[in-house]
Amino acid sequence: MKHFPYPFHPFSFEVGEHDIPSLFTCPFHYVPHRLSVCAAEEVQHYLASRGDWAYELEKGKMFGVLVVRKDSRIGFLAAYSGILCGRNDHEYFVPPVFDLLQPDGHFKTAEREISALNRRIEERDSHEERRELQQQAEFLKERCEQELRAARAAMKEAKQRRDRLREEAAGAVSEEELIAESRFQKAEYKRLEKHWKVRIEEQEAALEKWNEETAALKAERRQRSARLQEWLFSRFRMLDAYGEEKDLWQLFREYGRAVPPAGAGECAAPKLLQYAYRHGFQPLAMAEFWWGASPETELRRHGYFYPSCKNKCEPILKHMLRGLDVEPDAHEESKYSHQEPHIIYEDEWMMAVDKPSGMLSVAGKGDAPSVQSWLHSRFAATETPLPVHRLDMDTSGVLLIAKNKEIHKRLQQLFETCDIRKRYVALLDGIVPAEEGFIRLPLSPNPDDRPRQMVSAQYGKPTVTRYEVLERCDGVTRVAFYPLTGRTHQLRVHAAHPEGLNTPIMGDNLYGRRSARLYLHAESISFRHVVTGQLLRISAPVPF
Repeated sequence: MKHFPYPFHPFSFEVGEHDIPSLFTCPFHYVPHRLSVCAAEEVQHYLASRGDWAYELEKGKMFGVLVVRKDSRIGFLAAYSGILCGRNDHEYFVPPVFDLLQPDGHFKTAEREISALNRRIEERDSHEERRELQQQAEFLKERCEQELRAARAAMKEAKQRRDRLREEAAGAVSEEELIAESRFQKAEYKRLEKHWKVRIEEQEAALEKWNEETAALKAERRQRSARLQEWLFSRFRMLDAYGEEKDLWQLFREYGRAVPPAGAGECAAPKLLQYAYRHGFQPLAMAEFWWGASPETELRRHGYFYPSCKNKCEPILKHMLRGLDVEPDAHEESKYSHQEPHIIYEDEWMMAVDKPSGMLSVAGKGDAPSVQSWLHSRFAATETPLPVHRLDMDTSGVLLIAKNKEIHKRLQQLFETCDIRKRYVALLDGIVPAEEGFIRLPLSPNPDDRPRQMVSAQYGKPTVTRYEVLERCDGVTRVAFYPLTGRTHQLRVHAAHPEGLNTPIMGDNLYGRRSARLYLHAESISFRHVVTGQLLRISAPVPF
């Protein structure tokens, strides 16, 4: 029997040609293949057996599996993102693309030198001598101001006395004596100013010298960090299926990014493909899953499969997938895109359509169908109507359209002043115990993984949703959502987040589990007509 590298794990069952996927997984939008699910289950059994890792795993970690073939054998490779229990070289998993953790390697040596600089800078910033120099400078400025203020008061009082002498005792004191006294006092004030200026400048010079030495250390730290970063990213030389190598600098610059983000190249998916290419394995399918608690800044659920991140992995994987027959991105080429919006209300000023799931509200970067492009083709001979608001691509339901710019402006003002009421219906993947309530969470875009949103007390904007349970059946909860604010992915995050309902919307590939569609529908919208003043309630039947 041929020897296979240890990270290769054969399946415990026979895999036939009919079991092998015809196309490789699109890592950014996928339903995991059956073999990927089996491989993930094997990895999860292994993780459960590692009691010594339990504490670390409870914190949460992304893992990945890559189904591969070599010669006549089919199995899988496994990887984890970043570091696990202080190591990046655990035997069960593929090794890193580039090993940062060698104790005597260039990276760790340079890192120790930068850490030593950090300690020196921190020591200087908090050193007693610096505090004394700072305090003395502040003390001298305060004393200077006190003495100059007292001198100005004395000069003012002397002037008032001279003025009285001129009026009350004319001739008793000569004008020349009074002028001489005034000149003397002004000269004394200037000497006092100069005295304090010299003392303060001497003190500030001593403080500035201290700060300049610290600034020189900080400049050295920046230079060393930049050189180390440049060296590091050049060592991550990523392969594609043709055997072509590109380092991270090349990949991210080709993608319009000047500098790769920290941790690029250390996620599970690039590790898996790199190992497969290096060792002659044919990639067949891939999947990534989260294990453990959700991180504070992201929304991850234990055991759920997730797409690869956009920020760190998209530029890398776009290169690494070259040479593989990859599934089309289901989010870009939606299977619902053949459907058209259905007009459910229309008058001379506006209209409303029932947008199908899988269609964009407005045109995106590519040529994917959208309500906006549909309107343009349908009303090409007249002024093209404009969508007033947006629904997520995967959300279906009522979408308002204005027939001219003035009506568009008026309708948008209704949204801005919260004078429009919306009702959504969703199916949640689990049971919600409460009958009704409010969800309040601060949401902001996740800069490391767009278009995901995250809960952030520091950066998030307040969001509020009222909900009521409509039905519970077979582990699924049907709810009505009434959003009182309108942030991106608000309902999806409010449903899935542990501080919300902790029950994702079915089919939510970003915050839950992907299914045939996202089971979220904008059922109705209510407002007063911006022209007639009539109260309107426009509805679209729930398709699930």
